[in-house]
Parts: sequence; structure tokens; C-alpha cells
Amino acid sequence: MEGASGIESALETAVASCDALGCPPRLAAAIRYAVFPGGARIRPRLCLAIAAGCGEPQSPLAIATAASIELLHCASLVHDDLPCFDDAEVRRNRPSVHRAFDERIALLVGDALIVLAFQNVARAFANSPERLPNLVLALTRAVGAPGGIVAGQAWECEETTPLEEYRRQKTGALFIAATVGGALSAGADPAPWRILGETLGEAYQIADDIRDALGTDDELGKPAGRDADLGRPTALAEMSVQGAVKHFESLIEQATASIPECPGAEFLRDLVDLEAQRLLPASLLQRAV
Repeated sequence: MEGASGIESALETAVASCDALGCPPRLAAAIRYAVFPGGARIRPRLCLAIAAGCGEPQSPLAIATAASIELLHCASLVHDDLPCFDDAEVRRNRPSVHRAFDERIALLVGDALIVLAFQNVARAFANSPERLPNLVLALTRAVGAPGGIVAGQAWECEETTPLEEYRRQKTGALFIAATVGGALSAGADPAPWRILGETLGEAYQIADDIRDALGTDDELGKPAGRDADLGRPTALAEMSVQGAVKHFESLIEQATASIPECPGAEFLRDLVDLEAQRLLPASLLQRAV
């Protein structure tokens, strides 16, 4: 719980900086709307757990890194919902940002959140400049081209889409940032943590494909069935529902097995397990039979 409250407090501090005198009020309100209330916050929670495993529990640097990763995630959701992409009217069981405000504001909110994420780590690491360059590089790789969220979104604009690259970039990249970023914020070697981010990121996208096909609007907090409506590439088209479920389970096993022995390793394994159950609960899996 301390980690969760630390993440929310760090996000509040970052977002509050946009409420400063001179900021257009609708933009400031829309930025807050995009961040609060949040979803599961799995990426920042993962980041903090890994920093703790690397010897720095409740580190202010890790909390700032975790908050910045969540700001980047929120930015990606705002852009993903825009009419030019998914045209989603609902996110987290309420109107998406472009519906609650308008499309112009939503576009600017996504841009502002990306910039805010980097401002946030720059401020936090002012007294630890030796850790900042590698962390910034890890975050930029997760967001831009050729292998970040932007590239993943761009595959939806191509005539053909390589599914493995698409999943790695659109979803996996930010999970890699969470695991690698947690280690870097603690001044540790990020290499042992990369595979955890890779496997969890792919598992999350597989689960998202399954949930979109089998879930309801209320369960997802957004319109279900949009992948089929928009002709998006999914794991289900590649390997069937049952095949996708088996692949998801295999990825979760790989993710758990990849966790290095460290303080908090058991907590991390439990976190991965609980997240797998949250993503694909038994009630949903019954529909796949």
C-alpha cells in the first residue's frame, strides 16, 4: 500500500505543476482527467518492486521513475482513443478525454503528458545526475521510434503488420521501461530484468486481445470488440482463443521464472501471479472453452 500511495502522491505532484498560473484551464483540467482516477497502475508498481529488489525500497528516484512511466502510459491511452485511431468513446468506464473535452485538447493532453514525464524525472534526478542519462534513454526507447509506443501505433497505419513487432512495441516497450527503469533508478544493472518486461508486456497484449474479444464493456471499462471492428491484428487471429490463452499462460510462467533471486523476489512472483489472474479471471476464461 505504501508503494501505491507513493505513486499517487508523485502523480499528484507532477500533475499539479500543470495547474500553475498561465496554463489554459481546460488543458490543465483535461491533464488531470487523463491521469486520475487511474487503472491498476501495474507498470509503476512493477518499477517500484524491482527497485526494492535492487536494494532501494521506497526510493524517491524509483517513485519518480514509476510516476513518469505511468504518465507515459496515460498519454498513450489518450492518443489511442482519438478518432483517428480507435475512436473510443469510453475509457475506464467514463467518457474518454476527447469526448469529455474535445479532440484538439486530447491531442495536446497526450503531448503534454509525454513532456511532463521527462520533466518529472529531470527534477527528481537533479541530485543524482549520473543515473539520469541511461534512464532517459530507456524511457525514450519505450516511447519513440523505432521500437517504442509510437512505432507500435504506427504499425496500425501500415498495410501489413508483423504481430510480434507490433506487440513488442505497442505494449511491451513500456513494460520493459518499467523493469529496466526500476533497476536503473536504483543504480543497478538493468540486464537481468529486461526479459521480465519483455514477457510481461507480450502477455499483457495477448490478454488485452482476449479480453477485447470475450469481455463486456463494463468489464473492460471501454467498448469491447473494437479490434474486430477496426480490423486490428490480434493474437486470436494468429492462434485462436484457446491458443492465445495457452500462450498467455506460458508467458506468465516465463516471466515468473525470469525474476532473479533478490530481496522481494517472492513479492514480485506474487505480483505477476495476481496480475495474471486480474487480466484473465476464471470467469472470463470459461468463455474461451
